[in-house]
Amino acid sequence: MSTEPIDLFTTCPTFDGSDSGAYVKRVCEVSHWSDNIGCKGILVYTDNSVIDPWLIAQTIIQNTRALSPLVAVQPVYMHPYTVAKMVSSLSYLHNRRMCLNMVAGGFKNDLAALDDSTPHDKRYDRLVEYATIISRLLAEGTPVTFEGEFYRVVQLSLQPPLPAELFPIITISGSSAAGLLAAKALDAIPVKYPEPPDQCVAHPELRNNGCGIRVGIIAREQEDEAWKIADGRFPPHRQGQIKHALAIKASDSVWHRTLSELGGEVNEQRGTYWLWPFQNYKTFCPYLVGSYEQVSNEVGRYLAAGYRTFILDVPANEEDLTHIGNVFAQARQMVTA
Repeated sequence: MSTEPIDLFTTCPTFDGSDSGAYVKRVCEVSHWSDNIGCKGILVYTDNSVIDPWLIAQTIIQNTRALSPLVAVQPVYMHPYTVAKMVSSLSYLHNRRMCLNMVAGGFKNDLAALDDSTPHDKRYDRLVEYATIISRLLAEGTPVTFEGEFYRVVQLSLQPPLPAELFPIITISGSSAAGLLAAKALDAIPVKYPEPPDQCVAHPELRNNGCGIRVGIIAREQEDEAWKIADGRFPPHRQGQIKHALAIKASDSVWHRTLSELGGEVNEQRGTYWLWPFQNYKTFCPYLVGSYEQVSNEVGRYLAAGYRTFILDVPANEEDLTHIGNVFAQARQMVTA
């Protein structure tokens, strides 16, 4: 019988060009919904086109009771000391646990604009050094000395010190061999963009930290109702399909290539596992669509495969999260039984 906890995260809306008031209102709404349903935290993206994720994290903290921002952190944007300083400072000011989503890559054009041509696997080597310095600064409470291929610090101290109970949850992409090795080295939670559950098994040696998946969910009591909502929310988008095709050619991302290759296979017959939003460049994760029973069955299979952390796509409304809560309640019962 499985009694392991399930950690749910949602995703913060990204900047869409709207005026600041409308965007902040949307961030606060999604954060409130996530907080009210009891989610562990909320993922905040980072790339060249979005608002600084640390400022968004501050907004989230100030407008929720317990929700932890899961801030995406890319080495090209800031020194590891600055990341540790942001975590300890925000935790001190708000008595709130911060979480870190360690990002090795990103959009190819973003990296080129920043003059970062580091190869895929080397980016994970760099990320291990980067996250190691952050973790040691946050955990040790004494000056840190570290010398690696990419970073060197000497007797580096962090103030204010971070209370042990507020040490961040750390996640990292786990879709590639390099990502999985990095997760193991850092004792971090490997998160992947999953294939259908019958093709998606967590590596046994990485399960202790609660391996994770990134997935969207649209579920209702009746299957037809769920698909009506899904089709209305994600209609065909020709320009998005062209962007998706161009992204495949330009990306060295393992998960992007895997889902793209899988797309043609699963679309031949519509099932609960749905890649249409991904193929239309509307989101970067698969969706599960159907009745409570259908979706909870698929979630239950992911749970049985060893996944305990679920990072959900941006919820369209509060009702979505209520239905998702019902799905996870059923899935939990199914697995424990």
